[in-house]
Amino acid sequence: MSKNDEITVGGAPALQYSSSGSDHLSDEHEISKTDEKDVYAGEGKATVTVGAAGLSDLQVTGDDFIDAEKQVDSLSIEDTIAIMKQVKEFHQYDQNFPHNVMMRVNEFLDADDLTDPQYRELIHEMKVEAILVTENSPYAEVRAIVDNFDEPELAVSTFRAYLIGTLFVFGGAFVNQLFTNRQPSVVITANVAQLLAYPAGTGLAKILPDWGFNLFGSRVSLNPGPFNKKEHMLITIMATVGFQTPYTNNIIISQYLPIYFNQSYAGSFAYQILGTLSTNFIGYGLAGLTRDFLVFPGFCVWPASLPTVALNKAFHDGSDTPVYGPLGRLYSASKLKVFYVIFAASFLYFWLPGFLFQNLSYFNWMTWIAPDNIKLAAVTGGVTGLGFNPLSTFDYNQITVQLDPLATPVFSVLNNLFGMVVAGFMILGFWFNNIYETAHFPINSNKAFDNTGKRYQILKIIDEKGMFVYEKYQQYSMAYLGAGNAVVYIFFFAVYSATFSYVILFHRHEIVVGFKRLLRRRKQIDGPNLSDDIHMRLMRQYKEVPHWWYGLTMLAAMGCGFACVAAFETYTTPAVVIYGVLMALIACVPIGMIAAVTGIQVTLNVLAEFIGGAWVSGNALAMNYFKMYGYVTTAHTLFFANDLKLAHYLKIPPRATFTAQMWATLVSSFVCTAVLNYTLKIDNLCTADAPFGLTCPGINTFFTAAVLWGTVGPHRIFGPGGQYTLLLIGFPIGFISSFAYWYARKRAPTSKFIRSLHPVMIFTGGIYWSPYNLTNFLGAAYVSAFSWLYIRPRHLAFWSKFNYIVSAALAAGVAVASVIIFFSTGISERSVDWWGNEAYAAGCDGEGCVLQTVAKGEYFGPRKGTFL
Repeated sequence: MSKNDEITVGGAPALQYSSSGSDHLSDEHEISKTDEKDVYAGEGKATVTVGAAGLSDLQVTGDDFIDAEKQVDSLSIEDTIAIMKQVKEFHQYDQNFPHNVMMRVNEFLDADDLTDPQYRELIHEMKVEAILVTENSPYAEVRAIVDNFDEPELAVSTFRAYLIGTLFVFGGAFVNQLFTNRQPSVVITANVAQLLAYPAGTGLAKILPDWGFNLFGSRVSLNPGPFNKKEHMLITIMATVGFQTPYTNNIIISQYLPIYFNQSYAGSFAYQILGTLSTNFIGYGLAGLTRDFLVFPGFCVWPASLPTVALNKAFHDGSDTPVYGPLGRLYSASKLKVFYVIFAASFLYFWLPGFLFQNLSYFNWMTWIAPDNIKLAAVTGGVTGLGFNPLSTFDYNQITVQLDPLATPVFSVLNNLFGMVVAGFMILGFWFNNIYETAHFPINSNKAFDNTGKRYQILKIIDEKGMFVYEKYQQYSMAYLGAGNAVVYIFFFAVYSATFSYVILFHRHEIVVGFKRLLRRRKQIDGPNLSDDIHMRLMRQYKEVPHWWYGLTMLAAMGCGFACVAAFETYTTPAVVIYGVLMALIACVPIGMIAAVTGIQVTLNVLAEFIGGAWVSGNALAMNYFKMYGYVTTAHTLFFANDLKLAHYLKIPPRATFTAQMWATLVSSFVCTAVLNYTLKIDNLCTADAPFGLTCPGINTFFTAAVLWGTVGPHRIFGPGGQYTLLLIGFPIGFISSFAYWYARKRAPTSKFIRSLHPVMIFTGGIYWSPYNLTNFLGAAYVSAFSWLYIRPRHLAFWSKFNYIVSAALAAGVAVASVIIFFSTGISERSVDWWGNEAYAAGCDGEGCVLQTVAKGEYFGPRKGTFL
């Protein structure tokens, strides 16, 4: 397109292109209209004036629109119709796909006679959209940061990449394992690794000699040239794999500590490493086997991966086009400069809520009025209460406990918020009405309690082998849940049944396509075909990893699992490994599909407990192993699938990714296990008196589940006549909800509101309670709404350029500051003693007061000896 050309859409001027020849727009330029978007294209000025009705709804930036316009004439109406039919087939239920675009697609496909002049504008729009979905991505957020081209000449598996990646795995695994039992937890993310890897990589590129040799016709060098984006992402993938702490540590800690099961053999390094290797590598094997469902399809966006890709592009993409944004200004700052500024601000600010002024973290200002008011603390408190407080925190670490608000699609966040609020009111109803004796316990605790309101003592109902003793149980107490925990179980049951019914109703087509892709593998399909997007087509030039590689990895890992269970006094059959893996095989695709679309993972822990507890009733340890191989391997599968998507977006050869992930996983497994051994020796670990905040909220939840599901058993808790049987109502509610939603979509296909709903995400919001609360989520909703609902529709180019960079910078700043605070003040137990660090923990919100107390020597509930 030449300078001063004009493109018309349907006969009406839609895009005016002119060159200013300078770095600034002319003074007379106006941007007051909301249908006008300005960008720089190359060295000249491009003004995209969307004057044609409907074109502004394509959610496309000026640069993407210009690129699409160049190819419009090459596309026939017949090809456009074929592509739009596939768009409808693939995206009619896709909440990430723009609603207004789908409405225009339906209008296009329903047109009686496309030769009628009235449809010229619509045809042009659909051709533009067809080019976007075939040559780029149907999602603006992916187009903004993922390149639709490849540079196969770039070196990937270099010496410097493995050196830096291995060092990062050591450091990140060490820190994350050390912090995993802290509340709130502090996690070093992949963005921190990316931040540090760039200067490390560029530095090695300058100092390493160019020593090398020829191997199979290619030269392998110690320094193959400038540090590039694929090396950088390979290091990041190694770091993300290595930074994931093994969930098996929950089992080990709950076995080893005297306050839990008190089984000393859990301190054995051999026992620990066998369990860790088995779950890690089974998950990795499953991730590879499910690539056709969770990695290759274009609809599998994996939103959590986008900030990582954005940061990589900021380091290596030299083109930083100025964009118009809020306040009618032109923003010419580079993405890398914005990252460093936001990172520095986040790093410096976190010292306030993280160390100097901790009241900003738990900003429970309402409880300061009357600290000893039990009801006020329960409703508005942010420590042990529910956090019904419109301004409950000024700590970015708190509001990102559940999700990243800038990366997670806004429909997921708002559905979560709705479910969380509904569950919150249910918790209040349970507590104030003493349903299931919940008034005797703190309202939002995740611990198990006995019939005096004290913490449940598991050792009183088991023998030396950890097995359930019925007579001891009858003389002690039934196990009770707090109000928050009881309601959470309802939502867990609902989310499981809703997940499977939702996937059957809304993703069955994608599952069929996945099986077809699995069968045909790398065979190319002629003609327009959206089952393989541009990124999949570009990846076809590289040798794929055979499925048998992943299958063999999984079998070897299962062998480690058999050894872990059989070689120690676990009183459990090794068959638990097989049953758990079968559960993971069934669940990982539906749960993975929802995670790939929504950015939020449905966890299988409660379902694994339910099935495992029923299978091995009375044996909490056997149930934990079932949970480990049913739930944990599924969680690891999705973590690794997300990393495979990162490699897919950056066009890293699959075999290079496979090797890097295997190595990083092996190194991380040994490092995390070593740190775990150190952690077990910390005095008062997992108690209120634990140093460095190592109070173990995750371990407490894990232990509570072990008591309920493994030792006492599901039949006593949820079976006929059980004390919590009515909570099972969540199963039918969740299952029916997906059908109700499907019916609503059919009845109102044009409703944007209904299309934005997601029953699985609503129920997922309900499981965010106990011990967390609205303090850990409401701020995320504010940030998400501002970014996705205010900035994105008004300033798409600005949002596309900076949203994910800001996300990466904020997270990196918090993570780095947390690590420095811990090692500079936490280990030495230094603190600043003043009101600003004490008020949040004062009174009932800090203590977790109860609504009803029990007189000394008395107890509530059924009489001893009459328990089920």
